[in-house]
Parts: sequence; structure tokens; C-alpha cells
Amino acid sequence: MFDENYNFTVIDRFLKYVKYDTQSNEESETFPSDPKQLELSKDLVDELKEIGLTDAAMDEHGYVMATLPGNAEKDVPVIGFIAHVDTAPAVTGKDVKPQIIKNYQGGDLTLPNGIVIGADANPELADMKGFDIITTDGTTLLGADDKAGVAEIMDALNYLIQHPEVKHGTLKVCFTPDEEVGRGTEYFDVEKFGAKYAYTIDGGTRGEVETETFSADAVVVTINGINVHPGYAKGKMVNSQKVAARFIEMLPKDRLSPETTDGREGYVHPVSINGNEEKTVVKFIIRDFIDEKLVEFEDFLKGLAEKAVAEFPGATLEYEVIEQYRNMKNILDEHPEIEQNAVEALERLNIKPIQSAIRGGTDGSRLSYMGLPTPNLFAGGHNFHANTEYVAIQDMEMAVKMIVTLSEIWEEKA
Repeated sequence: MFDENYNFTVIDRFLKYVKYDTQSNEESETFPSDPKQLELSKDLVDELKEIGLTDAAMDEHGYVMATLPGNAEKDVPVIGFIAHVDTAPAVTGKDVKPQIIKNYQGGDLTLPNGIVIGADANPELADMKGFDIITTDGTTLLGADDKAGVAEIMDALNYLIQHPEVKHGTLKVCFTPDEEVGRGTEYFDVEKFGAKYAYTIDGGTRGEVETETFSADAVVVTINGINVHPGYAKGKMVNSQKVAARFIEMLPKDRLSPETTDGREGYVHPVSINGNEEKTVVKFIIRDFIDEKLVEFEDFLKGLAEKAVAEFPGATLEYEVIEQYRNMKNILDEHPEIEQNAVEALERLNIKPIQSAIRGGTDGSRLSYMGLPTPNLFAGGHNFHANTEYVAIQDMEMAVKMIVTLSEIWEEKA
């Protein structure tokens, strides 16, 4: 039973963390992609030590790891909790000015800069009447993705240390860089982490238990043209940019794209085009819940590229597929107790579990295939990657209770 008189620290921590600019950089080749992420990570090490996790440390890659020793008298699986410190490249996370809208009573939320978080477009607001909602002034990200998760893990650890009567096995925590640019597990040392199973605290709506993600590949289409001086180009130049434009124009308008798919439908999505007359590179991401559909989409895309190039004699094509991650459900189905215990934790807290597939990926996708089965649990945030991002204080506090309760359940069932 959670101590209802506990003085939560999660909100103070969160409001502190969002003031750090930890935006990752998808164009960078360094790791972390921007060293400013390390400023928060360094301070998290100090905080972990202050609450009693004496082995807290940050490694050379920016991963913060720490251990809360178990207090159970039996052998309990070591469980990990993971969140990421970086924020998305899409919108700035510098000079975040959070505001708290107390006792929300419904309707639209108008931010200080005039941007509106519409109730119709955000139906989850209907379940937040009476809640205290944190937003920004509308000029930046809030950073709930995933500083809410970081703060919730920190507060859950603090609670367990202050309440030694709560029995639990050994718990491992890790705060990672560069999740938002798809590199959060690049140097993650599973053996060093030492957990048998883990959970990322990086989901949205209260009650989410996500055990299924897209499978994902990247495709790089390189179109080579023929460049000559434009003044003498007649009959000689083949402009690779025009070939690429023709290729993009051939993509289906009514299917196979993010803007025309939902549910369990996959897609083919161009994310960047860079080039000149001589060479143009088009980068795609390919997504579906079924691995075999990725191959189908990739063959389809290659066929379109070959058809476009054929219309421009002299142009040539290079086509590369890069595996990114696979649906973590393939691994998690082999360990059903991971999901079952998370669902039970929610039910004990009178939260209706929302078991859904993620139209995206998490660090847990890769970690599961690296030997650390890792589903994703709610952290409470909404409108990730946008300046309309928000999170309710009550949802963050409930996430703390979830982590504590889940830790208890693993001990009970050992």
C-alpha cells in the first residue's frame, strides 16, 4: 500500500530538469550527439548519490547507471528502469518556461504566446478535469519526453529508500542520451547494467503498457546524374535532382505514407533529400509491425526508383537498406510475466491498462534484441515533439506509484 502522506519530489525534480537544454542533434556524428546533454546527466549522478545510490556514475558515453540494492529475503529478478535525458531535434528545448494550470476545468488551453491546445484535438484532456497541467509558454518543447520519466524514476527510488518496509529486489536505473535520434542504445552495456528485465518509462497516457512496436528499416536511394556546364548542357546533362523529383512524385498519394495510414498500417516515408546536378541522396524510413512487410515495401520502393531512373538515360541508381530495429513483441512474448506484472501494478492502482502497439519505436525495441526484454510504460506526457506538449502532475505522481508497486510485485512473485 502506497503511503498517501508521502511528500512527492517528482514535480520539483521535473521543473528543474526541463530547464536544462538537452536537445539532441540528428546531424551530428558524435556521441552524445550534443554534449550539452551531459550537464543534466552529471547532475543526475549527484542526485542519485544524495538519495543513497552510492554506485551512481556516468560512463564515457554519457550513460548514467545506478543500483538500489534489494531488501528482500529471497531471490528476486533484477529489474531495470530506464528513461532518456535528451529532447527531440524538431523544436527547441532551450529556455523552457513551464507554467502550471491548476485545477483544469475543461476546454481549450491557451498558452502565453497565443498557441491553443484544443480540447477537441486532445481528447485525453477530458479525463484531466481537476488536474494540474504543466505546459510551456508555447515557444519551446516542455521536455516531458522524457524528463517526466527521469523525474518519476528518481522519485520512486526516493520513496523506496524512505520506506524500507516495502520489499523489493535489486533495482537498476539508467538515464540514456540520444534516444530521440535513434541512438540511445548504441553504447548501452547490457551486461554492465545487470538487469534481467527492464521497463522504459517513456509512454504517454496514464495506463499505457506498450509491448509492441513497429519494425523499422532505413533506405538510402542515391541517384547519380551527369553534370556539365549548364551553358553547354544540351543533350549531355542528366540532372539527378530532377530524377529524384520524378521518383518522389511517383510515390502513392493515397496510401503507404504517414499522413494516410493509422492503426496497424505501415508506411514508406521520405525524410530528407540532398543533392545537386551530379548526385542526389533521398533517405527513407520504412515501418510496419510485420517484418516481412518491410521487405515488400522496400522492393516496391526500389521498383519505383528504377522506373524513375529509366526515364532519364544516363542516370544510375544505388539502393541501400539499413536495418534499424524490430518489433519487440517477438521477444516479449517469450517472457509474458513482464507485461503481466505491469498490468497487475496498474490494476492495483485502479488504473485501466491500455495495451497498445506503438506506431514508432523505443529504446526497448533494440534492448529487447540485445538481451534485455524491455516494454514501455506511461510517463504521462502528451503532444511529444511539439510546443503544445503537456503533462498532468497527478499522472506523474501516479507513474511514481506504478514504479513502486511494480517493484513490489516482482518481489512478491519471486
